[in-house]
Amino acid sequence: MTYGKSICVAAILLASPVMVQAQPVSGFYLGGGIGGNYLDRSDLSGSSAADKSALRALGLDSAEFSWGFAGVLSLGWGYGNGLRAEIEASYRQNEVSGIFSRSAGSAAPPPVVTAPPLGGGKTNAAGFAQSGSTGTATSFGAMLNLMYDFDLNGALGGINPYLGAGLGYVWHEYDEVGTKVGNTMSVLTGDSGSWGGQAIAGVSLPIAAVPGLAMTAEYRFMMTSGHEVNSTLSGTKRTVDLDNVNHSVLVGLRYAFNAAPAVAAAAPVAAARTFLVFFDWSKADLTDRARQIIGEAASARGAGVTRIEVNGFTDRSGPADYNMQLSIRRANAVAAELVRRGVPRNEIVTRGFGEENNLVPTADGVREPQNRRVEIILK
Repeated sequence: MTYGKSICVAAILLASPVMVQAQPVSGFYLGGGIGGNYLDRSDLSGSSAADKSALRALGLDSAEFSWGFAGVLSLGWGYGNGLRAEIEASYRQNEVSGIFSRSAGSAAPPPVVTAPPLGGGKTNAAGFAQSGSTGTATSFGAMLNLMYDFDLNGALGGINPYLGAGLGYVWHEYDEVGTKVGNTMSVLTGDSGSWGGQAIAGVSLPIAAVPGLAMTAEYRFMMTSGHEVNSTLSGTKRTVDLDNVNHSVLVGLRYAFNAAPAVAAAAPVAAARTFLVFFDWSKADLTDRARQIIGEAASARGAGVTRIEVNGFTDRSGPADYNMQLSIRRANAVAAELVRRGVPRNEIVTRGFGEENNLVPTADGVREPQNRRVEIILK
């Protein structure tokens, strides 16, 4: 792992997305994805001078890998304001596609070792013939991720982009990664754990038929601080330093358990006969603006009005029984102000509906200002 790579990872993980209005996920959710991953070429460097010399003699300078399988599973919590935190388990596997070697003292980039018959082809620093490549690299990771969902107000047909970053621990395993030298197979086998981080960019598309369910597609860049694998080479135990830099492309599903079901739109009421009074969170006190609107409603009462309904509501951010009592207090506060402005009390009917009949459908626990209201309906 080079110093430059470390700086790059730190910059990615510490960068914070610009906060804009988000499509909220509230409460617990479960997500998963599968797809492909590309493991960058890894330098095979010994931890000591003797280890370095042994690897060079065996022609094991670096390894290149084919595209492989990747899968992730996450359990998270949405805060209702676009932010999400989750724990993630991941699995990645890649087959070796080539082993690289270079001649002793060469400063040129290492040539790719092909797979000629035994006794021919490229030679390593000791002059032995190499033939073919073999092995598998596997990673198991556990990460803690912080995500942020962006709300584009339907500009992309309901698609919502998101960004994230994570830190965690990754176990990296080499299983017989190596090549043939003459008639001898020289391979690395071993595993090592290391701290790592990742950056995530993705999009989600809600599935209307199932509230809370969304399809996801994302790219993940994952890098560790490097691994030290102990492996026996030519009868001697060697310590080998490995890189682990990975690119993954995944598709999957995410299910939010507390998503609000679709609510049928209420029949429209004539705007001239209905007045809305809004309240601060967890309050039943009338603001100056609220008293002004109640005054307008009292003034609009004229001939033909025999009944005034005063209906109180709350958002879904508190316990249901508390919200029911709060909605009643709000309705009574508005009714008292109407009476103070000359409306006969026998014309007023007050009711509290608690957190039912939201103007803006939300999940449980979400604070929504437009749902904290009293409706004054003149009939």
